[in-house]
Amino acid sequence: MLSIGIDIGGTKIAGGLVDESGTIVQARRVDTPEGPRAIEDAVAVMIGELRAGTNARAAGVAAAGFMDRERTRVRFAPNIAWRDEPLRDRISELAGLAVVIENDADAAGWAEFRFGAGRGRSHMTMLTLGTGVGGAIIAGGELSRGGFGIGGELGHLRLVPGGLLCGCGRNGCLEQYASGNALRRIANEIADAEASGIGSALDAARSADGRVSGQAIAELVLADDPGALQALRRVAASLGEACGSFAAVLDPEIFVIGGGVSVLDERLLAPVREAYLTALSAPEHRPVAEFAVAELINDAGVIGVADLARRAYLRDGE
Repeated sequence: MLSIGIDIGGTKIAGGLVDESGTIVQARRVDTPEGPRAIEDAVAVMIGELRAGTNARAAGVAAAGFMDRERTRVRFAPNIAWRDEPLRDRISELAGLAVVIENDADAAGWAEFRFGAGRGRSHMTMLTLGTGVGGAIIAGGELSRGGFGIGGELGHLRLVPGGLLCGCGRNGCLEQYASGNALRRIANEIADAEASGIGSALDAARSADGRVSGQAIAELVLADDPGALQALRRVAASLGEACGSFAAVLDPEIFVIGGGVSVLDERLLAPVREAYLTALSAPEHRPVAEFAVAELINDAGVIGVADLARRAYLRDGE
């Protein structure tokens, strides 16, 4: 049975017709329009285009934000003016078929668990490093959403008491130290402080706006530039330390790291593992989790939410 997955981002809406093996057999992408109603209309149109001439009977829609426990409403979305929005029913009515909604990080984590780096495991924790740090928890083969539906916000672990101000309104959250944005901030700090030393290549790579881009940092890391590697190690140390704390609570078999930094592969994972082992309680007396980079990258949200929609349709017998 084919199903449809839609991933709503701040700048684009990606969609796909997905088969039972997690393969996207048809894809769509449009710019994200302004305003909640326009976004809902664009999603419904995309579902209709992907559904045409197929046996697809269910669609899933993923977006950043807090979902309610029943996965019917968006309590709060950081990039779209959804506040207690009945998104599931609105999209279902517009599209004319069964719809599920899901947090985008949870959808991506589910895709990696089912079809990517976490397949074959029962307990997986995923962290996605982008503008912030997204999280997804798989426990006993099921997606863990918490008692109120908003669990898995791993990027908001308080890592540094009294630390940098986070967009959530608190200080010292993990995403201020281990996100893609954090990597760029740290790289620019090194370029400022060490322009004639290890930061010289970072300084030279600054773009017209006076900042080093994430792509430039990645290229310098892959070229073993000492300034870029120092920035990456600082991010990896924060991430690994946090994973030690997550392990104390979640005890996953594997941590999957996603987001743009995943292209750095072992250059990222090696210092993360080192910091994780330092932070892990009694590491010599317990099994140690594996670390892997995500495999599905930009398609994970589409694939994951489509699979969740298919499972919900089959479970409910609609």
